[in-house]
Amino acid sequence: MVFSSLVFTFLFLPLVLILHFAVRNIVYRNVLLLIASIGFYAYGEPDFVFVMLLSVAVNYLAALIIDRFRGGRIARLCMALDVCTNLLILFLYKYLDFSIDIMNRLFHADMPFVGIILPIGISFFTFQAMSYVIDVYRDKVRVQKNPLYVALYISFFPQLIAGPIVRYSSVEDQLNNRVCTSKLFAEGARRFMIGFCKKVLLANNLALVSQKTFVSDVTQVDPLFLWVGSICFSLQIYYDFSGYSDMAIGLGKIFGFCFGENFDHPYVSASVTEFWRRWHISLGQWFRDYIYIPLGGSRVKMPRLILNLLIVWLLTGIWHGAAYTFIVWGLWYFLLLVTEKLLVKPDGRGRIFRVFWRIFTLLCVNLGWVIFNSPDIGYGLRYCAAMFGLYGDQTGMSGEMLFYLHEYGFYIFTALLFSMPLMSFVGKKLKNNKLSGVAGIIEAPVLALLFLWAVSFLLVGAHNPFIYFNF
Repeated sequence: MVFSSLVFTFLFLPLVLILHFAVRNIVYRNVLLLIASIGFYAYGEPDFVFVMLLSVAVNYLAALIIDRFRGGRIARLCMALDVCTNLLILFLYKYLDFSIDIMNRLFHADMPFVGIILPIGISFFTFQAMSYVIDVYRDKVRVQKNPLYVALYISFFPQLIAGPIVRYSSVEDQLNNRVCTSKLFAEGARRFMIGFCKKVLLANNLALVSQKTFVSDVTQVDPLFLWVGSICFSLQIYYDFSGYSDMAIGLGKIFGFCFGENFDHPYVSASVTEFWRRWHISLGQWFRDYIYIPLGGSRVKMPRLILNLLIVWLLTGIWHGAAYTFIVWGLWYFLLLVTEKLLVKPDGRGRIFRVFWRIFTLLCVNLGWVIFNSPDIGYGLRYCAAMFGLYGDQTGMSGEMLFYLHEYGFYIFTALLFSMPLMSFVGKKLKNNKLSGVAGIIEAPVLALLFLWAVSFLLVGAHNPFIYFNF
């Protein structure tokens, strides 16, 4: 079940909301949300509910044992076993066939593939569960002795299958003491509708352009059209994922939970480093706190710093999927960040160079998304080469490109416009202006109309995937 579906929006969510607000007791509300979350996951993944429940049980018991034997050898052993168990589950379902393929290539073997289907969201809820146990081990959070609350934390349906990756410390008190106010409900509903529109109106329509270019013979396509396709995918994945995060954050507020932001207009970044402070914030913070800093972070000698960055970005690429393209994508950012941090250091340069580096950053991010979205490394490299005209001297706009610009130009322009912090800027300008009240009155009906427009796309069965469900 996806948020941008008629079943979720007009059946599942209203039913859960009615039952939730009919119940006053916080304990009963938590039980209801847990049942709803398990049902939400079972609707789309009935064969893999046990995997999520196994993750809950393993991490709940590990945290209890660590707390019971805190500081001792048993606690350290349990911590190690818990991490290994989580990674083993992730490996079996996500990386086993990929590992078999690597072994077959390296040793010219012919081992058969297992063909295990990937459970949706396994990377998200596994990382979230591990963060809880690690934080208990580090004595950063109190152990939760009620298994239902641990289960709700790990399986809560708004952020279960595509994040953000929520830390237990951020919701620990909210599990028992949250208050559902009309103001929070209104903020949550507004945020949900914004994310819904970003996903359905922008991401889905941009996908129709990018998919056309990414299935073409790039050696025969107008380079300008390939640029349009790559830019559309860069915008598509942003609105797809940030739209989901908006919906998750909005749903959390509706039920009284406050989650951290997961995106902050990444395409206005002045450097690659800044891009990764703004893109998928919860994942970047997870790798920073549980991998990069324990390895020594940046407070080490240069060779060790390079090794730390290599480990983090290799793991970041692998986390996104079992494919060589994701590994190359992660290593691409490793090379960019090593160059930026150790050689270029754009923050200390002049204004002209910083402008150049901002443009260079956007170009590199765009090329990275080409590799990320390609079926294999060879195709991705050919696509990049064709963008720069390596396979011919075609110039001008092809008829096919003009067609797609005519059909989807409005969505492309709107996506580019709102990838910048336009609304934040306008909001600040209106805050102390006499028009602020008028703007507030206008916003609600405009957002409602956009939401209904988005719903109309679903009614006619429009293209409606979610990219990050695959991870």
